[in-house]
Amino acid sequence: MAAADIVAMIEAALPGAVVEMRDLAGDNDHWAARVTAPQFAGLTRVKQHKLVYDALGGRMGGELHALQLTTAVPN
Repeated sequence: MAAADIVAMIEAALPGAVVEMRDLAGDNDHWAARVTAPQFAGLTRVKQHKLVYDALGGRMGGELHALQLTTAVPN
């Protein structure tokens, strides 16, 4: 799955999010993403990650094989 597609899905689900992508294996299938979003304020890390996975609409494990996820609240 292309980085641009991942970014677009996350940004659509979390308006105002800043998404930084890094290809971990050079195969467009193993990604690291840092997502900074105001929607994460007051949420646990687990709930923040769930919002991102929900944004991907069930593509984890299928079209998107691996995603190393880091989340943060904007300063």
